[in-house]
Amino acid sequence: MNAIADHDLRAGIVMTCREINRTGLNQGTSGNVSHRIEGGMLITPTSLPYDRMTPGDIVPMSFDATYEGRHRPSSEWRFHRDILKAREDVNVVLHTHSVFCTTLAVHERGIPAFHYMIAVAGGNDIRCSHYVCFGTQELSDRALAALEGRYACLLGHHGLIVVAKTFERALWLAVEVETLAKMYVHALAIGEPPRLSDAEMAQVHEQIRRMSYGQAPDLDEVSDTPRVIASGG
Repeated sequence: MNAIADHDLRAGIVMTCREINRTGLNQGTSGNVSHRIEGGMLITPTSLPYDRMTPGDIVPMSFDATYEGRHRPSSEWRFHRDILKAREDVNVVLHTHSVFCTTLAVHERGIPAFHYMIAVAGGNDIRCSHYVCFGTQELSDRALAALEGRYACLLGHHGLIVVAKTFERALWLAVEVETLAKMYVHALAIGEPPRLSDAEMAQVHEQIRRMSYGQAPDLDEVSDTPRVIASGG
């Protein structure tokens, strides 16, 4: 990796950390962020406030658990490493203690298909793993299992993990999942909400797939799909 690309990734991690605190997705130094590099990752250092963090503070770490620099890597480096090794479809791992996701996580309660936007996390639900201590290999193993076929999961009595190709997508997904968690917590005040069926969720996944390929988001092949009008000249 050349020096410019390395600096850009480091700066992207710092920006992402500050953004999750600015938006209220995280508090203090509890969250962490990583990005894939060849043979390893760049990851946030442990216990360094985000408002003091600079690109030079980000820790380069190999998948063999060796690291460089003046700081130790985040205590959660194991699940960052293991996710990036196992999931070649993603480059970014983002972990927060966002309030509503953690509210559900302390009950070891995932988010079911009560709303169609659950599909943006990759499946028909967002799973929650059982509790194990932070920073352990067992936590990493459980996070990987909860993320199978998904882009987000909750960690029991702990918080949220999202994975994505880019920093921007990871931030967007973290906001979406926290919003879904908030809606679900409020819905539970009335009672357990009805859930969308597997068939209904399959239709949602198909709509999302079609939209991601630039097709009209309409399964019925109707004639009133939007068309671009060519400009003159």
